[in-house]
Amino acid sequence: MKLLITGAWNCTPEQLEQIRAMGHEVAFMQYEQDALPVDPSWVEGLVCNGLFLHHDIGLFQNLKLIQLTSAGFDRVPMEEVQRRGIAIYNARGVYGIPMAEFAVAGVLQLYKQSRFFAHHQQNHQWTKHRGLLELWGKQVCIVGCGNIGQECAKRFRAFDCRVVGVDVFTAQLPHIEKMYLVEQLEQVLPQSDVVVLTLPLTEQTTHLMQAKTLGKMKKGAILVNIARGGVVSTEDLTQALQNGLGGAVLDVFEEEPLPENHPLWDMENVLITPHNSFVGDHNSLRLGNVIMENLSR
Repeated sequence: MKLLITGAWNCTPEQLEQIRAMGHEVAFMQYEQDALPVDPSWVEGLVCNGLFLHHDIGLFQNLKLIQLTSAGFDRVPMEEVQRRGIAIYNARGVYGIPMAEFAVAGVLQLYKQSRFFAHHQQNHQWTKHRGLLELWGKQVCIVGCGNIGQECAKRFRAFDCRVVGVDVFTAQLPHIEKMYLVEQLEQVLPQSDVVVLTLPLTEQTTHLMQAKTLGKMKKGAILVNIARGGVVSTEDLTQALQNGLGGAVLDVFEEEPLPENHPLWDMENVLITPHNSFVGDHNSLRLGNVIMENLSR
């Protein structure tokens, strides 16, 4: 197969040698927005992330396989992929561990008032806080129970939380006490202390969390978004955080970067990170294993 690999995958010389030993020809481009290094009709397989944001998939007339370095498919024209019968693989299993750790860490920072103590440490002040919360006994609702959601469930369950899941199916999963359909989300929200979003962005999930659903959340509850920014209405979330919602851990936003003057930046009950939750020191190893396995088929 004639493969075009982009800099979205930090392929090692050893991996490149293995790929060629499988019988594949390889071309490389570092930045996906740059001009293609080969004629697009040469390409039969792609290892990329957002290549189709810069290059029309229609140019790749002989494309048979796409290997994404991301877990989501939202940067790919999936209707065209399916119409042409192109095989497509994502990075399933690569980012679940760091993202799940991130979700737990974010909730714990809010529960344990880390910002309060950091401020007083900076000012050399010995000041106690009597309002710390425990994860023990809390209900955590995981919305989107794929690999990332299941990794989140495993870790919250280790803190003796009651974990429930919301998805398009209700098959029982490890570490999740009970499954609900997406249509039942509003029934689950009022009982949940923490809501973790790990679902893909689609037409159906865009603004899943908006005024109506946010209004169903338990007073004092925390919303964690490590999915896609468009799953949450930023405007409605901002209002909810000013009217009873306990807090939010936000790694993704409808508009990225989040505008400098946005009120979310200054809210004491909000933790903001720049689309960074997927980062982990073992990602390269896991991603390499996934790609090499799929290319060897």
